[in-house]
Amino acid sequence: MSGAGDRGPEAGAARAESPGAALSVDVAGLLAQLARSFALLLPVYALGYLGLSFSWVLLALGLLVWCRRSRGLKATRLCRALALLEDEERAVRLGVRACDLPAWVHFPDTERAEWLNKTVKHMWPFICQFIEKLFRETIEPAVRGANTHLSTFSFTKVDVGQQPLRINGVKVYTENVDKRQIILDLQISFVGNCEIDLEIKRYFCRAGVQSIQIHGTMRVILEPLIGDMPLVGALSIFFLRKPLIEINWTGLTNLLDIPGLNGLSDTIILDIISNYLVLPNRITVPLVSEVQIAQLRFPIPKGVLRIHFIEAQDLQGKDTYLKGLVKGKSDPYGIIRVGNQIFQSKVIKENLSPKWNEVYEALVYEHPGQELEIELFDEDPDKDDFLGSLMIDLIEVEKERLLDEWFTLDEVPRGKLHLKLEWLTLMPNASNLDKVLTDIRADKGQANDGLSSSLLILYLDSARNLPSGKKINSNPNPLVQMSVGHKAQESKIRYKTNEPVWEENFTFFIHNPKRQDLEVEVKDEQHQCSLGHLKIPLSQLLTSNDMTMNQRFQLSNSGPNSTLKMKIALRILHLEKPERSPDHQHSAQVKRPSVSKEGREISVRSHVSASPGSGDGSTAPCTPVVGGSDKPGVEEGAQPVEASPQGPRDLGRSSSSLQTSATCSPSHISIKEPTPSIASDISLPIATQELRQRLRQLENGTTLGQSPLGQIQLTIRHSSQRNKLVVVVHSCRNLIAFSEDGSDPYVRMYLLPDKRRSGRRKTHVSKKTLNPVFDQSFDFSVSLPEVQRRTLDVAVKNSGGFLSKDKGLLGKVLVGLASEELAKGWTQWYDLTEDGTRPHVVT
Repeated sequence: MSGAGDRGPEAGAARAESPGAALSVDVAGLLAQLARSFALLLPVYALGYLGLSFSWVLLALGLLVWCRRSRGLKATRLCRALALLEDEERAVRLGVRACDLPAWVHFPDTERAEWLNKTVKHMWPFICQFIEKLFRETIEPAVRGANTHLSTFSFTKVDVGQQPLRINGVKVYTENVDKRQIILDLQISFVGNCEIDLEIKRYFCRAGVQSIQIHGTMRVILEPLIGDMPLVGALSIFFLRKPLIEINWTGLTNLLDIPGLNGLSDTIILDIISNYLVLPNRITVPLVSEVQIAQLRFPIPKGVLRIHFIEAQDLQGKDTYLKGLVKGKSDPYGIIRVGNQIFQSKVIKENLSPKWNEVYEALVYEHPGQELEIELFDEDPDKDDFLGSLMIDLIEVEKERLLDEWFTLDEVPRGKLHLKLEWLTLMPNASNLDKVLTDIRADKGQANDGLSSSLLILYLDSARNLPSGKKINSNPNPLVQMSVGHKAQESKIRYKTNEPVWEENFTFFIHNPKRQDLEVEVKDEQHQCSLGHLKIPLSQLLTSNDMTMNQRFQLSNSGPNSTLKMKIALRILHLEKPERSPDHQHSAQVKRPSVSKEGREISVRSHVSASPGSGDGSTAPCTPVVGGSDKPGVEEGAQPVEASPQGPRDLGRSSSSLQTSATCSPSHISIKEPTPSIASDISLPIATQELRQRLRQLENGTTLGQSPLGQIQLTIRHSSQRNKLVVVVHSCRNLIAFSEDGSDPYVRMYLLPDKRRSGRRKTHVSKKTLNPVFDQSFDFSVSLPEVQRRTLDVAVKNSGGFLSKDKGLLGKVLVGLASEELAKGWTQWYDLTEDGTRPHVVT
C-alpha cells in the first residue's frame, strides 16, 4: 500500500504539469461520431434520391433490432449456463441485485433468524397493542404539550397493519466486547400497510400515514449480565446509522399549514424521526431496578477518531464540454461519515490531485460494527458526479492507533486518497495533559480554538425550585443553555414546570481545560428571561476524583433554593503509540461497499443528517472551528452548513447537538457550505506562519513598532430596537505591503462561533493602498444576552488580482463582546496581530 502511495503523488504531479492537461480533444472519438452520423444519413439521402418510400428505412431498422436482440439473448443464455457450471455461487450473485439479498448472504458471520421471524409473527398482534398504547399514552400528550397550537392534537386511529417486522440476519459479536455484555446486530426490514390517522380539532385538520418502510441495522445490547434472574440488567436498542425510512403521508399539506409546523417539510420530519433512533440516542429498557439507567442511556464514548483529510491523486475528470468531446477536470470534495456524524470538506476547483489538509474529530460510541465512510464527489451545478468511495473498519484503526496511508478508491477505475487517522483514548486522569497540550499547541495562544485535548461529558439531570419568571405564580417553560468557549448547546424545553427533568447528555470538545470554563444558564422559553446561571472552571475537574463532579449546583441570580443537578466528567484525549518492530507493515482493512451505486445515492439523499436533531442534545460536537488556511479561496470557500436535500453536494457539518435538527439536517438545507476543519487559521495557522515570515523579512535587523501589522478602526454597538449587533468598519492604517505597489486590502468578519458563509461579512476591496478607508456598516441578528457570549473575528486580507499569488492575511483581531458598554457602543483603533490574540486597543 505504501509503495503505491509513494508512486501516486509523483505520477499525479507529472500529469498535472503536462501541458494541455486541463482540456484535451478526443480526435478519434470525433471522427468516429462523424462517421456514425454519415452512415445514418446516407440511407435517408439515397431513398430520397431514388424516390423510394421511407417505409423501407423503418423495415430495415426493425429487422436490425430483431437480429441483434435474438443474438444477444442467445449469447446471454449460453454465458449463464457456462457460468453456472464454473461457479454456481458467483452466478447467483450476478443474477440477483446485491440490495435484494439478505445480510447473511453478504457476510459469513451473519446468520439467518427464521425462528426469530416466526416468533415475531406470532407476537405481532400484541406488539401492535403496545404500539397503539405508546401512541395514545406517550406520544399524544407529548405533542399536545410541545406547542400551544397543538393542544387539540389526537390520534383517531392507530393500526400498524398485519405485516410483521422481518429480521433478515443476526450478527453476534464475540470479540472486542466486554464480558458483561452481549451485542447483537439485527438487519431489520419493515414494510407495513399501516393506518395512523391524526386530527387537530382547533384547525379542522386531518392527516395520517398509509404505509411505512424502515430498513437498517439495529443494535441490541444486553448489559450488564448478572448472576440473578433474569440474568440481564437492561436492554438497549439503537441504530448505528440512520435507517432508510419512507412514509406515505395523507393530508400532509394541510398539516404543514398549521402555525408552528409551517417551517417543516416531509424530509425534515423524516430526519427528526431518524435522529431519535440513531446512536448516541437509544431506547433503554431496565429489567432490574438496581441498574443505573443514566450510565446505560449515555455511556462514555469508546474513543475519539481524529481524521486528517489530506489529499487525493489521479481522480477522474468528470467535467466535459461539447457533449463529451472536450474533457476537463473535476471540482472534488469529500463527505466523511462516522455513524450519524457527517463532515464535508471544501471544494477544490479544477484539480485532479486536490489537497484539502483538513482535520475533523468524531466520537465513536460503538466501534464493533462501525466504519469510517468517505465518498468523493465532483461539484456540478445540477447533480454532483461520483469520484469514488472508501470504507475503513474502526477496529483496525483502534488496533494500530495511528495510520498514515494512501488508500485506493472503490467503485471507480482510478484514484487514491491520503488519510491520517488517529485513535484517541479517553484517559480518566490528567497525567498526560501537559504533553497533549504541547502536541496540539494549546499551551499558548487562543484557548477556545484548535485541536482538542480533552472531552467534556455532561449529563443534565433535573432542576429544583426554579423561580416563576416574569409572571408571578406561573410555571416557566425552562430550558438549559450550555457553552464552552465558542461552542454552545441547548436542552429540550420542559413546559409548565419549575422542577423540570431533562435526562439529556451533552459532549464538548475542549481545547485547553486549564483556561476554559463551562457556562450554564437556565432560561424561560416563554418569556425569554433568565432563571439562573452558573460558571464552572474546567480546572476544577482536573483536581476532582476521577475528574468527575456529580452534584446539585446552586444557581446564581435565581431563587434561594434553586439548584441544577448535573454529572460532569472530563477525559483527556491521549494518542497511544504502540511499539512496533522495524519491519512492521500494516494496512487498514478496507471494506467493499455492500450496496449498489443506486442504493448509495438513496442513502446520500435520505440517510444523511448533519445532525443534530430535534430535541436531544446527545450528539457529539464536531468541533465547529473554521477550516482551512486564512488565504482567500481556501478559508473563504470553507464555511459550514448542515446539509442537503438534493444530494451529496448539499451536505454539511455535523453539529454539536440534536437541538437544531429542524434547521441543520442535510435533507433540507439548499446551500452547500462545507464543514469547517479543526485545523483553523488560529490553531494550525498556515496564514499566520506566512505572516510571521513576512514580518521577519520586514524587520531585517531593525526593531518594529508597537503595531507592526497596522491598525483597524471599528465602531461596535448593539441596537436593542433592531435586536442586532452593528459593526462599522471605518479604516485601516499602516498595513504591510504585499507587493511593490502596496496591498489590495479588504476586511472579513465573523461572529464566532458562526463561521458559515451566510454569517460572513466583507467590505469592498481598496486597490493599492496601505491606509484604506471603508466606512461600511454591517449587522448581525443576535440578542444582547447572546452576543455577550460571542466573539467578533475581524481579519484584514489582501485580495490580489485574478490568478494572483499575492493573496493572504494582513492581520487579525478578535474582539470580545462581553462588555456592559455594548448597548452604548464605542469607536476604537485595534492593533492587528498574526492570529488575532492579545489585541491592543488604541484609544
